[in-house]
Amino acid sequence: MFLQRTIRKKVTVKGIGLHTGEPSTVTFRPAPRGTGIFVVRTDLPGSPSILVQAEHVRATQMATTLGSPVFSVSTVEHCLSSLAAFRIDNLFIELSGPEIPIGDGSAYVFMEALLSSGFVEQDEPRRYAYINQPIFYGDGEKHAYVLPYNGLRVTCTIEFPHNVIGRQRFDLDINETSFIRELSQARTFGFLKDVEAMRAKGLARGGSLENAVVLDQGGVMNPEGLRYPDEFVRHKMLDALGDLVTLGMPMMGHLVLYKAGHDVMNRLVRKILESPESYRHIELGAPSLLGAQSDRSLWPIGS
Repeated sequence: MFLQRTIRKKVTVKGIGLHTGEPSTVTFRPAPRGTGIFVVRTDLPGSPSILVQAEHVRATQMATTLGSPVFSVSTVEHCLSSLAAFRIDNLFIELSGPEIPIGDGSAYVFMEALLSSGFVEQDEPRRYAYINQPIFYGDGEKHAYVLPYNGLRVTCTIEFPHNVIGRQRFDLDINETSFIRELSQARTFGFLKDVEAMRAKGLARGGSLENAVVLDQGGVMNPEGLRYPDEFVRHKMLDALGDLVTLGMPMMGHLVLYKAGHDVMNRLVRKILESPESYRHIELGAPSLLGAQSDRSLWPIGS
């Protein structure tokens, strides 16, 4: 039986917001079974909350922002990617301001916090969205689609006109071990030539060489260099995993991305939810899946 999961005890991460540049504190708290993932703004009167779902995505420029008529919270994707990798179903994410702290620009601080807390299985089966037909979304040359697959796999391709990046492709079966080893420390990145324009729009005010890979015409400006030779495409895959959490349930399928950022991911997730004929809910190990219907008829095909 694949049971729902939360964390064992509360744990806190402190830092600054990448775009606001303001101090920020996030506390992860266990949530009861069947709750889902909620973001709570503890700094606002009444501590308003919002469920992490695609319909609540309000902006996708440079980061994913969730919002309601009362409040918003931005740069959620790095934090959420760890929840996807560790299959955390129920959690309260309590935040002291409008932006999740950036840490070192990767998912590492969130991964470490969650691992230090530990995990608890809850007495309720986890419900998966099992992709049984391809679902595609495209916007010009940018596109993303999902295919049936026995597990969760991501194939990501990016292309930037910079000699350090160029065209990069990475393919990975996602589980706790592969996320920790291959993705968790991949940092966000940006180009020095764009910094002034971003800051004029109120973005990247907290950005520095401490929390992002920055490139100028000569190459990588960070004195320590890259953590992976293809750190750029790995970070894009990390972002996509975080955005996938807005599906509202873990997915079983193969996600394929080509030049796809937050906007394309949000549109793909919405299209999945709008295509009930292309996926079905399953509870792995549940007795209803093992009887006369034949377990093979309900498991993904191809790998």
